[in-house]
Amino acid sequence: MKKRVCLKVPKRYGEKAIVAANKLKIFDRALKVQRDEGFVYIPLIRRPSEKEFETLRNQAPNCSVSTNIFSEKKKPITTFVELLADKLPPHLLASLPRSIDFVGDIAIVEVPPELETRKELIGEAILKAHKNVHTVLAKAGAVSGTYRLRKFDVIAGEPKTETVHKEHGCRYCVDLAKAYFSPRLSYEHNRVASLVKEGETVVDFFAGVGPFSILIAKKHEKVKVYAIDVNPNAIELLNKNIRLNKVHNKVHPILGDAKKIVEKRLFSVADRVIMNLPEKAIEFVDAACKALKPEGGTVHFYSFVKASDSMGNLTQKFVSAVESSGRTVEKVPFSRLVRATAPYEWQAVLDAEIR
Repeated sequence: MKKRVCLKVPKRYGEKAIVAANKLKIFDRALKVQRDEGFVYIPLIRRPSEKEFETLRNQAPNCSVSTNIFSEKKKPITTFVELLADKLPPHLLASLPRSIDFVGDIAIVEVPPELETRKELIGEAILKAHKNVHTVLAKAGAVSGTYRLRKFDVIAGEPKTETVHKEHGCRYCVDLAKAYFSPRLSYEHNRVASLVKEGETVVDFFAGVGPFSILIAKKHEKVKVYAIDVNPNAIELLNKNIRLNKVHNKVHPILGDAKKIVEKRLFSVADRVIMNLPEKAIEFVDAACKALKPEGGTVHFYSFVKASDSMGNLTQKFVSAVESSGRTVEKVPFSRLVRATAPYEWQAVLDAEIR
């Protein structure tokens, strides 16, 4: 409880007076407004000046400056860490994951080994802190295999891995157990889509559920996007997303290995190739060069970079692979570290103009 200078206002003018005090920046938001049968008592951070009081009186006739005892507002709990503050010992609180990935109404966390027995408690706290989340998944392994999948444990909420994710005005049906998807690539999806020019033909080598391909089609009137993926579940979801986003006349899904698809169907058709498979993209550089039109085009190449390596070394490795395929890297106008993927490891991107 705190004693504060306040504005005593007849009840019928209470709301107007609160708005006016707030506009004058003298309303003390940390304290609760008090009321009795006839008056409202509005806590102020200081006594109003004559000019400020005149403004207040215009909104609330018969108001006066007084003092009163006010109780403090309870600060709202906004994070799951705060919710767990009195439920875990300090050494375990320090180990709580500080980052959460949100895919639609699913939250994904990485629970460290020392908190394995408390993961359900963590999941329930995340549900409580994030009202739009209906499921909390804990990572139960690394991304692995040809389809780049990860195992998850449901630690709170609905037992599911499917959701609808919204990004840059597009909607994506996602099943995290069946097809790779990362919300951390949202910036890259939009960046690359914004670079595409009207009339281009784009080949997306590892399209997944379509976050690059569909956004490109939504942003441009006259484009053709060939979206390839070797995972049949990804292609099934991609087909749903093509219909969901009404881009069926622009995005053409193809099931299969990108190398074989280029040889059979997409030789020398592309103005731009997207290669978002950082684990193995270097193995597909020859296929990307074959997919490009004879006059050349742009390749968006994704790979991993360790702290012991450098972007310069990655660029040289890529240039050498292009030269081995009989093409030339004219320039690399853009490169950046996209995101951290492990301790001392990052996903990186090179935009390369190839002739």
